[in-house]
Amino acid sequence: MAHPARPAVTPATSATTPALTTALRRLPALAATAGLVVALGVAPAGARGGAPAGEAPAATPAKTPVAEGYGGAVASVDADASAAGIEVLRRGGNAVDAAVATAAALGVTEPYSAGVGGGGYFVYYNAKQHKVFTLDGRETAPRSADEKLFLDKDGKPIPFADAVTSGLSIGTPGTPGTWDTALDTWGTRSLTQVLKPAERIARDGFTVDATFRQQTADNQARFKDFPATAELFLPGGELPVVGTTFTNPDLARTYALLAKKGVGAVYKGELGRDIVRTVRKPPVDPAAQRTVRPGDLTEQDLRAYKVKRQAPTRTSYRGLDVYGMAPSSSGGTSVAEALNILEKTDLTKLSDRDYLHRYIEASRIAFADRGRWVGDPAFEDVPTKGLTSQRFADSRACLIKADAVLSSPLAPGDPSRPTGCDTGGTAAPTTYEGENTTHLTVADKWGNVVAYTLTIEQTGGSGITVPGRGFLLNNELTDFSFAPANPAVHDPNLPGPGKRPRSSMSPTIVTDKGRPVLALGSPGGATIITTVLQTLLNHVDRGMPLVDAIAAPRASQRNAAQTELEPGLWNSPLRGQLTALGHSFKQNPEIGAATGVQRLPDGRWLAAAETVRRGGGSAMVVRPAK
Repeated sequence: MAHPARPAVTPATSATTPALTTALRRLPALAATAGLVVALGVAPAGARGGAPAGEAPAATPAKTPVAEGYGGAVASVDADASAAGIEVLRRGGNAVDAAVATAAALGVTEPYSAGVGGGGYFVYYNAKQHKVFTLDGRETAPRSADEKLFLDKDGKPIPFADAVTSGLSIGTPGTPGTWDTALDTWGTRSLTQVLKPAERIARDGFTVDATFRQQTADNQARFKDFPATAELFLPGGELPVVGTTFTNPDLARTYALLAKKGVGAVYKGELGRDIVRTVRKPPVDPAAQRTVRPGDLTEQDLRAYKVKRQAPTRTSYRGLDVYGMAPSSSGGTSVAEALNILEKTDLTKLSDRDYLHRYIEASRIAFADRGRWVGDPAFEDVPTKGLTSQRFADSRACLIKADAVLSSPLAPGDPSRPTGCDTGGTAAPTTYEGENTTHLTVADKWGNVVAYTLTIEQTGGSGITVPGRGFLLNNELTDFSFAPANPAVHDPNLPGPGKRPRSSMSPTIVTDKGRPVLALGSPGGATIITTVLQTLLNHVDRGMPLVDAIAAPRASQRNAAQTELEPGLWNSPLRGQLTALGHSFKQNPEIGAATGVQRLPDGRWLAAAETVRRGGGSAMVVRPAK
C-alpha cells in the first residue's frame, strides 16, 4: 500500500512547468487541486491516515512527492521505506545497497504488494562502467507444472478467484535471491546491514493509514480464512484502526534470520521448509467455507531457483538510450517498440488530441505483438532483438492513421519478417493481469542508479501467510495464461515446469551519451507498460517536469476494445474529441503509482513520486538543496 501524505505536500521547486492546455496541461506542479483529488477518487494529501498528533511513531518521516539535492535520492510509495534507503546512503552505501534496504522496508509497510514471498526485476546503471545490467528475479512454477496447471478435470480453466487464493498459484519466491545477488554483485554493504532499517520498522511499527485499512478490508473475507493471516492483519478479528501503530514481530524475526543465515534460509533451510509446508497444505480455518487448492512446490524447487543476470533491452529515442527489462518481462520490449513506433512523429507539435491518439495506437500495436511473442525465453523463442528494432516498428507504425482508429484485438506482426503494414497474423485478446506491485528508484552520489519493481501479484497475494514468519506468499502463477486466448494462436505464456510467467513490470533507466538522466517505473499489472510509456512521453516530448509527467492523468490501451481513462481525462473535453475520432473508453479510477529519479544539469538529483495516487508517494534526497 501507499500511504496518504503526512503533512500536506510542498510545491514543486521547478519553475519550468510549461503552460499546459486541456486536461493534460492544467495540472499544477503537484496536481493536488481539489478537482483532481476528487477526480482520482482518493483522499486529499494530509496527515498520514489522519492520525492525531502523538500517535504515530516518533521516527515517522514526512512525505513529499518531489525533492532536489545532493548525495543521492530515493523515491518510493512510502515514506518509511524511502527513509530506509536514505539512511543507507547517508552511511556510505551505494544505490544497490539502498535499493535493497528500501525494498525490505516496503515488505513491512506494503505487505500486500511486495515482500520476501514475491519476486521482481532489478535494473542497475553502473557509473564506473557506464553500463546497464539487469536481474530477473521473477518467481518460477514448480517443476511439476504443465499447461494444465489451472484447468479442471474437464479441461476448462478454473475460476480466477479460486486460483488466486490457493497454493496452486504460488511460485518459488525470487525476491530474497534478487537482494542477495544484487548485493554480492554490485553492493558495498552486507545483507545484514541493509536489513536493519526494515527489521526496526517491523519491530517498532508504522502508522496505519486509510489505504492500508482499505486494502485490508478489501481482503477481509480471504484473510479471515487463514488463521496466520487473520492473526497478523485482523488482530482480534477487526480491521486495523487508522492512526494506530502496526507492528510485525514475526517479520522482524524473519529479517533477523536472513541477516544471520543469509538467503540460504529460504532456498535451502528452515524458512524454505516452512514455505513449502504452507504451499502444499495451506493452513485454512476449519470453519472456513472456502476450498483452497494445495500447490506442488517442493524443497527441490527452492534449491533449483536461480536469479538470472541478463542484458537489458535497449532502444534509442530522441537521441537518448532507453534501457529496460528483457523477457521474461514484456515491459522492456513493449516500451521500446512503442517508442520506436513514435520515433518518427514530432509529438511536440501535435495537439493534445492527436498526441493521445498516437500514444494510444502505439500502445495497442505493442500489446498485440507482446501477446504473440513474449514469454519466458528459457521455454520460448522470444524475438527480443526484432521486437525492439526500428525496422519492425516502422512496419507497424504505418498502421496508425490520423483520422481513424485501429480495431482490437489487433493482429500481431512478425518481427522476423517486417513488411509494410502487415496484419497477416491472427489476433488474440490480451489476457488478464493483476494490478498490484510496487516500484522504487534510487541514485547515489557516485552516479549509480537503480530502478526496481517487485511484487507478490494481487493485492494481498495468495492471501496465505507463512505461519510465524510474517509475510504473505505470492499468487504470481496466475500471470500465466490459464488457456490460450485464441486456440488458433500460439500462446507463449502457458504454464510449464520451472517456467517464469510473463510480466509487465517495466523498470527503466534512460541515459544520454552514457550518463544517466532518468530512472522510472510503476506498479499496475499490464498498465505498468502504458504508465511508463506515457510518463516518458510527457517528460521527453511534452516538456513536463518529471513530477508533472508522473501526476498527469493517464490513458491505458492494451489491445482491447476500450481504452481505460483516469477521471482527469474521462471528465475532459479530450474524451469527446477522441471518441469522435473513433476511440471507445471506459473509466479506471486510478492507473499506476510511478516513482522516478532524475539527474539535473547542475549535478543535483531530483526524486519524484505520485502527488495524489495511492495517497501520494515519498521522494527524498540525502542533502536537500537550499
